[in-house]
Amino acid sequence: MDLTNKLCIVTGANSGIGKETARSFAADGAYVVMICRNEKRAQAARQDIIEDTGNTGIKIILADLGIQQDVRSAADQVNREFYQIDVLVNNAGLIANEHEETIDGIEKTLAVNHLAPFLLTNLLWDGLQQSNDARIINVSSEIHKMGAKVFDLDNLQLTENYSSMKAYGVSKLCNIMFTHELAKRTENSPITTYSLHPGVVGTQLAEEASWAMKLFYWLGKPFMRSPKSGAATTIYLATANDVKSMNGQYFKDQKVTEPAGIAYNDKLTSKLWKKSEELTGLS
Repeated sequence: MDLTNKLCIVTGANSGIGKETARSFAADGAYVVMICRNEKRAQAARQDIIEDTGNTGIKIILADLGIQQDVRSAADQVNREFYQIDVLVNNAGLIANEHEETIDGIEKTLAVNHLAPFLLTNLLWDGLQQSNDARIINVSSEIHKMGAKVFDLDNLQLTENYSSMKAYGVSKLCNIMFTHELAKRTENSPITTYSLHPGVVGTQLAEEASWAMKLFYWLGKPFMRSPKSGAATTIYLATANDVKSMNGQYFKDQKVTEPAGIAYNDKLTSKLWKKSEELTGLS
């Protein structure tokens, strides 16, 4: 797909995979909306991308994705300013240090990694439908397989037996389940959706994690993929023509791969959708 003058939205676009995704879109001539939490980092990233690509069509929208009102405000701004959305990349994510609730009373990892993409996608639905080839791309992780072992709709926020990696795994499983359910709801529409594992990438993902997790990331960073390499599958899914028939699939290294079996359980993905509606006030 030619991205020239297409509107591409990327969350968490000020660093890591998100920044490299935004950079690639800008280099291809797209108008890029960066949804970021930190204004200073976002402005620095925007300037870096402009200098690298020569494309000044880059807008920053500030939002803390852990706060549902911020997600709603960001969506409202997009909907006011743009008629059509061609690509939405739900990229932002974190690994929390401990069980912490947001202002909305939601466990933070679930709030940022799953409920924010769920809410944002639903709020941008009208704009996505105006494109003749809209793509929604949800960045997940192979860690979802750890989440599959403990997944429980009645304990989605891990109020019992919490650990940061369990919470991260559950949230990444939710990304794939959301994508699967969304694909069923986009049949006979111009919208397709995909989830993916970017690889183990040296990013700022663990900046809110425990010191042990930060140490693990620091020690492992020389062996991790670069953010540019980690963004490759996202960029592929946004631009390749041959993925149109693979709506709802999970990708790794630009190829369809099988997630944990629970991820495609229609009954569970439908229940998760309803639960997510309740937790975001969409029901």
